[in-house]
Amino acid sequence: MAMKGRTAIRIGAVVVGLGFLAWNQWRAREPAAVAAAPAGASSAAAKPLPPAPAATWQLGSLTLTACELAQPNSGLSTAAWCAEFPVPENRDDPHGRTIRLKLAVLRSRAQVASPDMLAFLAGGPGQAATDSAGTVASVLQPLLAHRHVLLLDQRGTGGSNALGCKHVDERAAPGDDGTLDAGKLRAAAAECLRQLAGHADPRYYTTTIAAQDLEDVRKALGSPPFDLLGVSYGTRMAQQYLRRFPDAVRSVVLDSAVPNALALGEDFARNLDDALKAQFARCTAEPACKAKFGDPDQTLYQLRDALRANPHEVSFRDPQSYQTVKRMLDEDSLASVVRMFAYTPATAALLPLSIDAAAHGDVGPLLGQAKLLSGELSDLMGSGMQYSVICSEDADLLTARPQDAQTILGTRMVDALKAVCSAWPKGARPADFHQPLKTAKPVLLLAGQYDPVTPPRYAEEVAKGLPNARVLVLEGQAHSVMAAGCTPQLIQHFVEKPDPKALDASCLDRLRPTPIFIDFNGATP
Repeated sequence: MAMKGRTAIRIGAVVVGLGFLAWNQWRAREPAAVAAAPAGASSAAAKPLPPAPAATWQLGSLTLTACELAQPNSGLSTAAWCAEFPVPENRDDPHGRTIRLKLAVLRSRAQVASPDMLAFLAGGPGQAATDSAGTVASVLQPLLAHRHVLLLDQRGTGGSNALGCKHVDERAAPGDDGTLDAGKLRAAAAECLRQLAGHADPRYYTTTIAAQDLEDVRKALGSPPFDLLGVSYGTRMAQQYLRRFPDAVRSVVLDSAVPNALALGEDFARNLDDALKAQFARCTAEPACKAKFGDPDQTLYQLRDALRANPHEVSFRDPQSYQTVKRMLDEDSLASVVRMFAYTPATAALLPLSIDAAAHGDVGPLLGQAKLLSGELSDLMGSGMQYSVICSEDADLLTARPQDAQTILGTRMVDALKAVCSAWPKGARPADFHQPLKTAKPVLLLAGQYDPVTPPRYAEEVAKGLPNARVLVLEGQAHSVMAAGCTPQLIQHFVEKPDPKALDASCLDRLRPTPIFIDFNGATP
């Protein structure tokens, strides 16, 4: 859970910092302006103006229109070609309500593109693929030289009849004693359903129905073979699509893989605890860090115990508005903030410093950075599509485990999901949904060493049924690693020649963990 009192689960981390690069690369590909001819120059000497670019592009049976995909929380955008694609909401009732899916294609620079097309599958569940256009364009820049890239907002997200629920967070807030209030969570779910009633039936926003949407879009695009690139929850989507439409897939890249057999949420407490202990062990192994912070894991649990006994209101300066704001700091909000920090190497490197500061009364570093991180997740937090996926596919398999109770995350996520899903409509789950994927297709699995939600053992588990697969664990990385180091080039080489065993991944040997911050000037020299 990424924010206090909210039951939405963030499984797909937002990759930030590459949007400006993507913008510059796009600008570099624009035709240069033609200078005006100097006075007195003959008309024969003047260079003719290039033809105006076409406003539409026919691809298969689809007519796409030139568009700009805005980057959330930014003034930047990415050039693309967009269309809407109608599908029945209930596929068993083609005469019922029709919803329109938003799709975009990042067009290859080649005069004649490769016959296969890369399809990017976003995380979440709840993240819109088109919102990641800037990052995708940057990471896949090498592949765009010869291939088109498809971004399809999965039904229930972004521009595809989003299941957005507004102003339900207060209903879901913990009780006065800081404990989870199942009644409030059910009331929040009921309010969300009331808001959706006019335009959506949440039973029809599951992964397998969305996989059929993707196949229909592929056929409309002219039936190109797909190279799938799934990130986090998108890896589940990739596996479900491949199982149902194997002939449509040429190759697969799974970044931060989610095994089919997994019930989403069951391991979150353990995975976070393992990742934090591994990161904090780096500090205790470095003399300067240990001298400054002692044992950060012990400090974190001491802070947790103090907040459990005495939750209280704190003040800090908002890093965006610079205004002083007040927030309730308790055990639940501490767990949510620490979990967000663990998602990226840069923020994880700040944890020992930020926890130590909070333990000494300065909550600004911890809550200020959390405010920036949570801003990236504001749309994802209100996504009823998350509930449709998890309540239909996983919730009945979830059981709070006693051994998780004393971890930082505890059992709150499982308890919250069970409460919400007791009120949420359930869609159908195919009998083979949680069966491990078995295929001979070439698959490249990428995992971050310190991933707090989809650890490397998940990738190894997925790979057991894949004889033509390879797992690469990226040292020092956390969740969603496709932009780390030379990984974009490895993805390019694999897609161009999908032979995972022959892939030269030696460039990853240069990756190192982000040095732990000793103070706000950085790490020790």
